[in-house]
Amino acid sequence: MGVLDGKAAIVTGSARGIGRATASLLAEHGARVLINDLDGDLAKQASAEIDGETASFGGDLTQEGTPEAVVQKAIDEFGQLDIIVNNAGYAWDGVVHKMGDEQFRAMLEIHTVVPFKVLRAAAPHLRDAGKADREAGREIFRKVVNVTSISGTQGNFGQANYSAAKAGLVGLTKTLAREWGAFKVNVNAVAFGFVETRMTADLPKQMRDVAPQIIPLGRPAQPEEAAGVIFLLCTPWSNFVHGQVITASGGQMTGMT
Repeated sequence: MGVLDGKAAIVTGSARGIGRATASLLAEHGARVLINDLDGDLAKQASAEIDGETASFGGDLTQEGTPEAVVQKAIDEFGQLDIIVNNAGYAWDGVVHKMGDEQFRAMLEIHTVVPFKVLRAAAPHLRDAGKADREAGREIFRKVVNVTSISGTQGNFGQANYSAAKAGLVGLTKTLAREWGAFKVNVNAVAFGFVETRMTADLPKQMRDVAPQIIPLGRPAQPEEAAGVIFLLCTPWSNFVHGQVITASGGQMTGMT
């Protein structure tokens, strides 16, 4: 038996990196998982390669109607929704005095607005389902995990847009925890530091070389290690962890300056 048997999950941005590792781990422990990516073919490929019951959904979550469609796809495939991991995102770095409006707003859209829209669309299956359980005398926990960053909790040089968007996701997390806690929907976030992904592979060599010096554990995390933190917040072992931002940075207390 898996700890997540009978559960259904959406992991956005899950064809690669942290999202892929998270989807794989959830499926390994019994969850049915909807794999999402901007590239529909990559989403299908990941779905086929991950052991367990999965489905796929390709689409740009920043486009009108797509966040609602990904939720509906999960309901159509699995008949229920118990776990949402808002992981999709990317970086578009630049210093403030040279940053245009489009560049700033793009980060807000993918890292703050998209999770809001996904969660709003999921409300009938999380909040309302929990309300029905409460009225029937049942206590069933459902889970939301938002992927943020230490850039959002302490800022980072050249990432005003990304940091602001990830900080906004922290605010969304804490507010939703207050609104949905009564219905046994745990809402938490994980603030990652340097994780070896496609996004961090594009960092300048100077930044990559300094990582062992600023991370007390001496190296960046692997996606599988990042996924473990998210997984914990999706399990019954975290039922009394609520409204929290868990920092998973190997002890790093500064940005990648």
